[in-house]
Amino acid sequence: MTYPIALVLGILLVAVVFLVTEWIPMEVTALLVLGAVAVGGLVQPSEALAGFSNPAVVTVWAVFILSGGLTRTGVGSVVGRLVVRLSGSSEAWLVTVIMLSTGGMSAVMNNVAVAALMLPVVMDIARQTRRPASRLLLPLAYGSLLGGLTTQIGTPPNILVSEALRDSGLTPFSLFDFTPVGLTVMAVGTLFMALVGRHLLPADRAPEAGREIDLREQYGLADRMFRLRVPAGVALVGKSLAESRLGTALGLNVVGITRRDRTLLAPAPSEILQAGDTLIVEGRLGRLQRLQHELQHWSELNIEKDPVDPRRFFSNGMQVAEVTLAADGPLAGKTLNETAFRSRFGVNVLALRRGARRYRTHLQDRILFDGDLLLLHGPADHLERLGEEPGLTALNPISAAELQNVYQIGERLLGMRVPAESVLVGQSLGESRLGETLGVGVLAITRADKTSWLPDSAEVLQAGDRLLVEGRLDDLFFLRSLCQLEVETAAGLGPKALESGEVGMVEAMLAPHSALFGKTLRQLNFREKYNLNVLAIWREGKAYRSDLGKMALRLGDALLLYGSRRKLGILGREPDFLVLTEAAQEVPRIEKAPVALAVMGGVLLPVVMGWLPIYIAAVIGAACMVLTRCLTMEEAYRAIEWKGIFLIAGMMPLGVALDASGAARYLAEGVVAVAGPLGPLAVAGGLMGLTFLATCFIPTAALVVLMVPIVLNTAADLQVSPYALMMAMALAASASFMTPISHPANVMVMGPGGYRFVDYLKVGSGLTLVVAVTVLLVLPVFWPLTP
Repeated sequence: MTYPIALVLGILLVAVVFLVTEWIPMEVTALLVLGAVAVGGLVQPSEALAGFSNPAVVTVWAVFILSGGLTRTGVGSVVGRLVVRLSGSSEAWLVTVIMLSTGGMSAVMNNVAVAALMLPVVMDIARQTRRPASRLLLPLAYGSLLGGLTTQIGTPPNILVSEALRDSGLTPFSLFDFTPVGLTVMAVGTLFMALVGRHLLPADRAPEAGREIDLREQYGLADRMFRLRVPAGVALVGKSLAESRLGTALGLNVVGITRRDRTLLAPAPSEILQAGDTLIVEGRLGRLQRLQHELQHWSELNIEKDPVDPRRFFSNGMQVAEVTLAADGPLAGKTLNETAFRSRFGVNVLALRRGARRYRTHLQDRILFDGDLLLLHGPADHLERLGEEPGLTALNPISAAELQNVYQIGERLLGMRVPAESVLVGQSLGESRLGETLGVGVLAITRADKTSWLPDSAEVLQAGDRLLVEGRLDDLFFLRSLCQLEVETAAGLGPKALESGEVGMVEAMLAPHSALFGKTLRQLNFREKYNLNVLAIWREGKAYRSDLGKMALRLGDALLLYGSRRKLGILGREPDFLVLTEAAQEVPRIEKAPVALAVMGGVLLPVVMGWLPIYIAAVIGAACMVLTRCLTMEEAYRAIEWKGIFLIAGMMPLGVALDASGAARYLAEGVVAVAGPLGPLAVAGGLMGLTFLATCFIPTAALVVLMVPIVLNTAADLQVSPYALMMAMALAASASFMTPISHPANVMVMGPGGYRFVDYLKVGSGLTLVVAVTVLLVLPVFWPLTP
C-alpha cells in the first residue's frame, strides 16, 4: 500500500466516522474533506472545488426547484384527492394506491418533497377510514423511495452515477434508462408491502371500530386532564394567565376556563382569572404536591431584612453598563433565551429599557426590538468585548447611584442564607428549581467571604451560603396561592369537549428544510409567537408531555398543538411547519398548475429527444418556474436541500482522490478477490449488499460519490459492463429502507406514525431483500453483465 493510498483511505475513514456520528454537521465534514484532499496533494486545488460546478450537482439543485414548483402549484394535491377517491375500504388496496401514486410523483419530484406533500393527505385518509396512521405512513415513505428508482432525475444517486459515467468517457444513462428495472422493483416492492409488509407494522394507535379518534388518548393525555377551581380571596384572582405562573411553576397547560356555565376554550395568555373560575388543565397533578413540598423547603431559607447595597455589583472586578440594540442587528426580533445571551457573552441582563418603560421581570422571554437598552452586569472585560459585537452599540457605564435611582434595582434584590438543616444543602441550583419556580435569578453566591458572580446551574449549594437573588418576597407569597387551588375531576371531558368550530387540536411537525431543527420551543418563543399550546411531542415511538420547552426539536417529531383554528391555519402557511391535515395547509397556486406541468414537460421533452443534456434543461426549467410565478425566488431557495448540495460537492474530490491515488483500484481488487470467482452476478450482489448496509449510516449522496470509483474499477478488473454494476449500486443506494436515519423521508413519518427503530428494521429488511433479489433477476435482462 502506497502513501497516497494510505492517506486517502485515512481521510475516508475519518469522514465516515463523522458522517455516521454527526459530531459535526455533515456538510461541514464534506468541506473539511475537500480541504484535506487538496492540502494533502491528492487533487489539484481547482479539482477540489470542481464539485460545485459539476453537472450532477447543478442537476440536483435544479430538480429540487422543479419539484418545488410542482408542489407549490398543487399538482400533488390533485393526486392526493385522486388517492382519496381510489382508496376504498381494503387496507391492502389502500397501501397499494398510496405507494403507486407516491411513487409516480417521485419519478419526477424530490422524494422528501413528495413525502411532505402526501403526509397530510394520508393522515386525513387514516382519520376518514378509521385506520391507524402507523399502517399507512411507512408505505408512504417507502413508496416515495421506490418511485425515485424509475427515472434518472427521480433521486440524486441516479443523477450522480449518470454524470460519473460521462466523466469516465462513457455514455451516461438517459432519462428513462432506469425505468424498466425501476418500475419492476417498484411493482414488486409495492406488492410485498400490500401482502406482507403491512402486517409487520404496529397497529397499537388504532381507534376501536366506529369510535372517534381522540388525539389526547394517542398522546397519553387523557389521564392528565383535570380541573382546578379558583376560590375567592386567593392572589390569583385578577391576574392574567401569563402572570399566574401555572405553566412555569406547575408545568400546566390551561386549555379552557369555565365561567358562569360558559366554557372559554384555548384562552389567551392575557385572559384575567376571576373568583369561581374552573380551569381545565393538562399536566401532572403531582406537581401541586411537589410545589407544596418545595415551598416548605424554600421557607427554610433565612431572608435577610437589611436592604442589599447596589454597590455590591461593582466588587470583584464586576461592572454595570447599558448597551443599545442597533437597527437590523442580529438580536432584534429574538428573545434573550433564544440567543443564549448569558452563556454566549458571560454577562447577566438585569433590566430592559424601551423608551420610558422599564422591564425587570420575565426578561428571558421578552422579544427584543431595535433601540432597546439592556442593563448588563458582568466582568469588565466581558462588557468591553460585548461593546464590539455587531448589532450592539453605545456601551454606557452605569454607576451605583444610577443603578439605584434610574432602575430602582434595590427593590428587586433579596439576600437569602441557606441554613445547615435545609434540604437544599447538596442540591445544585438547577435541582433546587429556585429560578424556574420562584421566578428569581440567583445573581451571586457568597461562601466564606468569597463571592461568585453569575453562578452556573450546576453549582452545588452548601450550608451557610448567602444567595443574592433578583426577585421579590411577594413572589414567594404569590406561589402559596397556587396551593390553594381546589382540584376537581375531569369527568365529562370527552374527545370533542375541548374542540369547537373555532378551537381545535392537530398534529404538526417541522418541514423537511426548516431552519428550526435543534432549537427548543422556549428558544422559539413558540407560545407567544404562534398563540398555540404544545401539549405533547411524539418522538421515536414515545409521547413526551413534561418539560417540553427544554426539548430540542428533531426531524420526525410530531407536535400535538391546541388552539384557535385560525392560528392553526396560519401555522400551516409557515414554511417551517407542516400541519398534518390537508385543510390547514397553505392554499396552493392551483391556477398555475397547468403552467408548472408545461414547464416540466418542456424540461423532459428535449432530454428524451436528445436535444439538450439534462443539466441544461433542468436549469432552464428551474428559471421558468420562477419567471412564470409558479413559485417565488425565496420559495425556490427553500426548495433546495442545501445540506445535500454541499455534501455532494464537498465529497466529490474524495471520489476523485480515491481514483487518482489508486485506492479505488486497491479496494476493487479486494472485491474481485472475494466475489470474482463466483461470477459477475455475485459481484453485483456483493456491491449491492455493501451499499445496502452503508445506507443505514452514510447519506446516500455521499455514499454514491465514494462507491463510483470502486465500482468502475471493479468493472474494469472483471471486464464486465460498468452500466450494470453502476445501475445496481445506484438502485441499492436509493433503496434506503432499513433504518429511520437512512433517508429523510423515513424520519419524517416516524413521529406521526409512532414508529420505533425496530419497525424500520423488521419491515425494511424484508423489503430490502425483495428489492435485491428483484434487481439481480431483472438487471441482466435489460443490462447484460458481460459486454
